Amino acid sequence: MPGESPAQGPAILFTGFEPSGDDHAAAVIAELKRRRPHQRIAAWGGPKMQAAGAELIERTGENAVVGLPGLAKILEHKRINQRIEQWIDRNEVCVHVPVDAPAAIFPVCEMTRRRGARIVHLAAPQVWAWGGWRIAKLRRLTDHILCILPFEQAWFRQRGVPATFVGHPVFAHEPEPAELAASVASWPAGKPSVARLPGSRPTELLRNFPLLLEVYRRVSAEHPGARGIVAAARDKDATTLRELAQDNWPEGLDIAVAQTDAVANWADLALVVSGTVTLQVARQHTPMVIVYKANPLLYGFVARWLIRPPFYSLPNLVAEREIVREFVPYFGGPQQIASEAIALLESPQRLAQQSEQLARVVDHFTEQNAAINSAAIIESLIDGPPGQAGPASPPDQTPRAIAQAESQTPMQA
Repeated sequence: MPGESPAQGPAILFTGFEPSGDDHAAAVIAELKRRRPHQRIAAWGGPKMQAAGAELIERTGENAVVGLPGLAKILEHKRINQRIEQWIDRNEVCVHVPVDAPAAIFPVCEMTRRRGARIVHLAAPQVWAWGGWRIAKLRRLTDHILCILPFEQAWFRQRGVPATFVGHPVFAHEPEPAELAASVASWPAGKPSVARLPGSRPTELLRNFPLLLEVYRRVSAEHPGARGIVAAARDKDATTLRELAQDNWPEGLDIAVAQTDAVANWADLALVVSGTVTLQVARQHTPMVIVYKANPLLYGFVARWLIRPPFYSLPNLVAEREIVREFVPYFGGPQQIASEAIALLESPQRLAQQSEQLARVVDHFTEQNAAINSAAIIESLIDGPPGQAGPASPPDQTPRAIAQAESQTPMQA
């Protein structure tokens, strides 16, 4: 098989199928290698896992999807699962670390559990958001869950699943003020400064970026001095964004690649597609409006029956109330979002209030290093039997939304 090397003792096996999982897992792998330099670590994952020291058996995650996968994606995962099973038949796995994507990782967990491996979920499968019926399966296929959101620990423990809040990988590296200032120095001057963070998955860009462009046009019509920057995750995303705009790229709008923190720090206001990036913007205490344009047919026929959230976006979930206006899921045009953005920009008091509230959200994640905490728990399970709970963890912190959520659960879009 491509990338396979001869067995060198029991392996820690990471399986990830999302680009975000590659980032998160790479930091944990690097910390494990620091602690146990001779420990064999193998992965189905991305280039960052490989760079951190894992044997990359196959590369995954480049064509991740949001929502329900199509037939082609389902068949692709079946073929990947067959190759994983062939590999674990020839290689002993002591700990399996599935990363994100619960629909994709559960079949692999079944395989590794049958062969006696301990299972540590890196980032909690969001059964608290939707699919709560899967909790019994998760309990059976879990030795520990490494939670990256503070309320998850209590939710899982209340349902008999060992879990620890380890911190969020977004907060592992705090950019230096000088680093941010160096990026911003060459960017256009103008007021107000409006950032757009359109996501990174192809479907997110396709659905949301044209909407955000129209919102920006309406904001700049009200504020002719406005300047804007789009934060693209990768060079290929920047190319895609230019293509989506065709010949209608607004004047005064630029693109910055792989500089999300600097873009958020530069902006007076950010227009953000819902997801993990909202925490990056929150870390800069930058006021925002959160958007996620959804497929109305998919939502109408499937999602609205599975999801009953009080909120969708991460800052509101962590705060347990709406501190940021969220248009999620959203099916309309630009006017409603533009009106909210303009109202915020014209109210220094509202901007300052939201900035203060975001700072309190960020406080939940301070003094927590997700990679170090995660590696410590994984290491504790390398030689232990299935079912071992791992090291002691901090006291439960149960937000009001979870205390009331036996039948009504939140969702991260």
